This record gives sequence, C-alpha cells and structure tokens, in this order.
Amino acid sequence: MTVTQTPSTPVPLLLLGRGADPQSERGVECPGDLPAASDPDLVERARAAREALGERVFVLGHHYQRDEVIQFADVTGDSFKLARDAAARPEAEYIVFCGVHFMAESADILTGDHQQVVLPDLAAGCSMADMARILQVEDAWARLEEAGVAASTVPITYMNSSADIKSFCGRNGGAVCTSSNAKQALEWAFSPEGAGGEKVLFLPDQHLGRNTAVLQLGLSLDDCVVIDPHKPGFGVTDDELRAAKMLLWKGHCSVHGRFTAESVAEVRERIPDVNVLVHPECQHEVVVGADYVGSTEYIIKTIAAAPAGSAWAVGTELNLVKRLASEHPDKTIVFLEKTVCFCATMNRIDLPHLVWALENLVEGRVVNRIEVDADTAHWARVALDRMLALPGSGAVKD
Repeated sequence: MTVTQTPSTPVPLLLLGRGADPQSERGVECPGDLPAASDPDLVERARAAREALGERVFVLGHHYQRDEVIQFADVTGDSFKLARDAAARPEAEYIVFCGVHFMAESADILTGDHQQVVLPDLAAGCSMADMARILQVEDAWARLEEAGVAASTVPITYMNSSADIKSFCGRNGGAVCTSSNAKQALEWAFSPEGAGGEKVLFLPDQHLGRNTAVLQLGLSLDDCVVIDPHKPGFGVTDDELRAAKMLLWKGHCSVHGRFTAESVAEVRERIPDVNVLVHPECQHEVVVGADYVGSTEYIIKTIAAAPAGSAWAVGTELNLVKRLASEHPDKTIVFLEKTVCFCATMNRIDLPHLVWALENLVEGRVVNRIEVDADTAHWARVALDRMLALPGSGAVKD
C-alpha cells in the first residue's frame, strides 16, 4: 500500500472582528450588533442578562480568561472539569462556555440533548488543537499501517484536541488524557492489562508526550520520534517508526512553547531563591530546569500552599499568573518570560461577546451553538470513558 499524504490545509488568517471562513465555523462575524468595548454599561448589561436568565444559564470560565469575564462565571477551572461541571447541571438549558472551541465540544459531548452549548466568539480556537487535523491524522495512521506498526500502536490524545481527534482515538482503541493523568494513560496504553500496545501515537502536544514518557515513565529521548504532518512521509523512516515507542505529533501550545531554558536561567539570576513552577506543555529543557511541574490546578494549589515571603516564577498563561499574584500579595509571583504572552485565542472571549451572547439568549436566540454530531460524539465519549476508568481518574483534573 502506498500512502498519499494530504496537503496540510492552512488555518485561515482573519482580521480581528472582520470576515468569516465559509469552510469553517471559526468565523469572526457576529449576527446582530456587538456591544462596543467602551460601553460603560457592559457590566450592568451582563448582570441584567444573567438575572433574567436565572438558572436557565450556566456560565463556565476557564482559568485563562480575563477577569472581566471570570467575574460572571458560575464556576472556574480547566477545560474537562468545566465540561463535567456543566454535565452536573442538567437543569441548565444553556451552557455558555468562556473558553475555546474544543472545550465547548467536550461540554456538548458530556451534557444532555436538551442542553445547548454556546461559545461567545467562534474565533476562540486553540492553535495546538488545530495542529492536528483529522485528515492529517488519518493519513498518518495509514503511514503507520504501511510501516507495519499501526496494529501495535495505541493513539492517546490530550484533552486539548478536537472532537474529531478524540473520536479517532475512541475508534482505534485509544483514550484521552489530561496533563494530570497523562502518566496513567501511557501506563494503560503500554500495559498488557490495558491496551497492550508496543507504541503510543501521542496527539497533539509533543512536549507533554515527551515530558511524560521520559520524566515519569523512564523512557529515553531516543525512544521518541516526531510525526510531522508537513514533511513527506511524516518526517520519519520505517525503521524509525519500528524502533520508537513514543510517536509524538508535531504540535505545541503557543503560550507554553515560548518559554525557554534561557528564561529559567534569567529569572534565577534576577530573583534569588526563586521557585520555578511550569506546566508540562513546556519544552523538555524548561521542564528539566524547573523546580515544580504540573497541571494548571497543580500550579494554583502549589502557589496557594506556598509559605508567605516565597518567590515564584510561573510558566503558564499570563492572565492566570496575574490573578495568582493578585490573590497572594504575601508572595512574589512573576511571569517566567520577560515578554508578555496571553493566550490570544482564549482572549477572544471578552465582555462585549459575553454580553452579546447572553442578551441574545434572553431574547430567545441561541447564537454560536456548538454541536458535535452523534457518531463523533459517541466515539469521543468512548475515549473519554477509557480515561475516566484509569486508576485515580474519578476526579481527574486537566
């Protein structure tokens, strides 16, 4: 069999606030009038809409959201926690997810048919999730079949992936993982009592896959190869595919991927006795050079439990780091990188978009609804359920 690699479809670049991509639901036009960001009544309008909707609406706020949005969230958290919180509120007719597209998809998969999930701005996507498109992944799987290794490979996808990719893993005997249970997911994939695989195709974040395999499972860097959808043959030979244990998709987080070993060295020189705390989506050299590594919830809890007077350089999204610094004035908390770096797509959800979405719901119009088709949702749920069956994953955190 000869594999024909589908040319990578470029992500369309749209001017902020203008235009739409007819081949994608991630347009940026809003039907009706979007309130001006300068409107002094925005906060009051949001409060009035929330009050009018009452328990019919449940607003979810991801940790990386700006404070102007977080103040109206019923619950805050990481993506999967929020999706499960929504599923636990069946009386809520509308789920307004202040996060990004893949998160809203997970909420739609987990909530009831009578509930409608709304994403205030459809342009709020995730660059990491978009680095693994379903046609690319299917072509890569065909490449593994050609090399004779697909049958012994278990696909594991990070929560930060589209419903299509989660569904692919469900169909092919794989599972989903979060940053807090990636170790358990890999152990399950390799265990004879679990999936019994000899290899793992880890999607879409190469850094989380590499860091987990090497630092928690004891594999070597030589056990890892990178699957690059933009290179002929995915950038690997048959021999490399047969020898490797971790097949890492060439994807990364645009925020966490910017931190460098130089960032760590610079902050240690600048702040005596600083503790470096980073997310496992960071590059391997950064994680190796840090003092503490963990999920967003781990970062929050570690800072909360730290003694007064301690100093922390945190390698994660800036909105969260600023919020942690504000909540813990007795500690020195700084951003690991000198230059400012918000999650640009997460920041598309702002107060004008939230007000617009809520006021439309008050008027009986459901805007920007996120729906996952039944077949995709079924197999994505299979992959999610396999994750939830992992040891210690009953109360899994992202």
